[in-house]
Parts: sequence; C-alpha cells; structure tokens
Amino acid sequence: MLKKPQFICGLSLLTLLLSVSPVRSQGVEPTLTNYNYNQDFISIPIEVIPPQNIPSTTSACSSFIAPAMEEIIRRYGGGWGILVQKLSDGETIYHYNADRGFIPASNMKILTTAAALQRLSPSTTISANKSLQEWVAVTNLRSDNFYADTLLKRIGGGATAKQILAELGINPQGFHFADGSGLSRRNLATPRVLVDTLRVMYSNPNRDVFFASLPTAGISGTLRNRMRQTPVQGIVHAKTGTLTGVRALSGYLDHREYGTLIFSIIANHPNQSGTALVRAIDEMVITLNTTASCR
Repeated sequence: MLKKPQFICGLSLLTLLLSVSPVRSQGVEPTLTNYNYNQDFISIPIEVIPPQNIPSTTSACSSFIAPAMEEIIRRYGGGWGILVQKLSDGETIYHYNADRGFIPASNMKILTTAAALQRLSPSTTISANKSLQEWVAVTNLRSDNFYADTLLKRIGGGATAKQILAELGINPQGFHFADGSGLSRRNLATPRVLVDTLRVMYSNPNRDVFFASLPTAGISGTLRNRMRQTPVQGIVHAKTGTLTGVRALSGYLDHREYGTLIFSIIANHPNQSGTALVRAIDEMVITLNTTASCR
C-alpha cells in the first residue's frame, strides 16, 4: 500500500525539477506542441536526486537477489525504483523504493493504454480507420507519443483515466497524468502502480490485445535491439521509457522456476548516460532471470 510520506516526497521532487527546468524559466510551458512525436525521448535536464539508503527487504527470495541488484544500483548510482513480484501469488521477489514517485517517461503509456482498453472496445475506431487494437499496438510497440496522447484525449483526459484505473484497484495516489505519452516531466508514477496495472491487465478480458502491444526483448518494437543473444531474449515483454536522465522498463519476465514475474524498474539519474542506465536495467533483468529458486 502506498505510504503517504513517500508520495509527498515524490511530488516535492517533481516540483523541484520543474522549478529549475530551462523551459519553465523562459516562461514557456512544455506543451505537446514542443515535442517531436517521432522520438521516444526529449532532451531536458533534470536535477540531481538525493542519495538513497539501501532498504531492507522481506521477501523469502530477497537474500538471494538483493545483493546482486544492489551492487548494480551502487555501481551506477542515481535514484532507482524497483518492484518485482510473482504473477501467481503476488509474492514480492525484490523491492527498492517501490512506493516512491518517479518520472516514468514512456512507462506512462502502460497506464494510458490500460485505461483505454477498459473504457473502449478493441474494435472501436480511433482515427484514420485504425481500431483501438491497432492504436494500442503502435502506442506501445513503437512508443508513439502522438498515439498515446490521442488515446488519453479520446477517453476524456487524465482525470477520467485516473478514475478508470482506480476502479480497477490501482491506487490513484500513486500516479499523476500530465499527458498520455510520458513526455512531460510532470508525470509521476510509482513502480507499484505500474506492477499493479500490469497484474490487472494480465487477467483483463483485453489481455491479449495489451500483451501483444508490448515489445519483446531482442525481437520487436523498442526492445528489438536490447538483450539480444542473452538468456532473456524472447521471454521479456515490457514497455520502455526514455527521457534525458530517465530510463524505465516495466513488464513481464517468463522465469523458468518462478513462472511469470511482473517487474517495474525506473531510474532517474541526470548525471549518468542513457546508454549506461539501459545497460544497468538490462543487467538487472538478466540477473532476475538467472536467479534460481530460493526455496
């Protein structure tokens, strides 16, 4: 359950980041017209996130996984939010700042498409004779920002999407919609909200449409060139997230012993290269996959 102090901390951080943004200092709001919809990133600096203490974990598997995960965190530095759970029974395999608010970048598209699939039929025509099913596929596989923002507008905006997700059991205090694409740094989400949404969508009537829209490691979409020729190629189905100083990956991992794992990994680190953050996230996913059963 989301702890109120952590959420407030996330909002305070977000307010700080916005107050120093060069876009706002010029009196220009970062509206959708400022962005290139053909990219999954926008170069806007963010401020340094305060150092974090490594928290204790309570999962039966934590003592096996935590040392490897936390070594990666220490090596790359920055602010991290991580939650990994078993799909079958909800057991937490690993958590690190799971209830803290982060800038999620394009991981907001998970929330946008989940809300749209709950409100509209997959056969609903959105635009240009494309069905919702086709629209969701482009939104997530290609991380198309225009498609995501169009979806959010179609279902009535951020407030409506928040209400839809709350009705599915997603904690409305754990996320904030500034847009549907994740381009705005005013977006906010916790790893727990993303994992909860992924869990709900796995048993949703429109599960197949949603699942098929997620990129597959080493094979399709924005993950086609990541984790290729590794043990997780073809078994990670997840949404990427990319802004300057922000990288995220949330989705499903088909683990040989645990079954399907649901995970969300978010890094907010303005002083580390995007390439390094992607490398760290991919290393974490491979680490999760190679961890044997701890029972």
